[in-house]
Amino acid sequence: MAGRLAGQLEAAGDGPFPAADLAVEGEVEAWLNGGSALDAEDRLKAALKSARGRDGDSGRTAHGPHRSDLHVEYKSRGRPAADCSTGEQKALLISLVLAQARLQAAEQGRAPILLLDEVAAHLDADRRAALFADIEALGLQAWMTGT
Repeated sequence: MAGRLAGQLEAAGDGPFPAADLAVEGEVEAWLNGGSALDAEDRLKAALKSARGRDGDSGRTAHGPHRSDLHVEYKSRGRPAADCSTGEQKALLISLVLAQARLQAAEQGRAPILLLDEVAAHLDADRRAALFADIEALGLQAWMTGT
């Protein structure tokens, strides 16, 4: 999924909403990178089985893909999103949301409905106009809150 989303980000270029590099990192991804999918599945089953008691006591699961992290990098600046300014982080997030909408429209043949809370409040006039133009170009329905 991250690879397909990265393709959409690359296709969009580095306009008002910057291109990003994506990586999913975690225990399961390390297992997948170090062997076959069947080996990773066996390792996950074993980890879940060995941690079942602790997981039950704690009310959470210590192993699995839900423990993985999505790492986002501002591509043209070579900077992790965590090290970007708040404005850059918001622009990167909008890039991801729009890329996901384009991907969903391409793969499913219909555009999603976006729910965007206070998104325009954090954008300058040029980026607001670009966001509205992208929403219109995608032909999707967007519900936005604002104050």
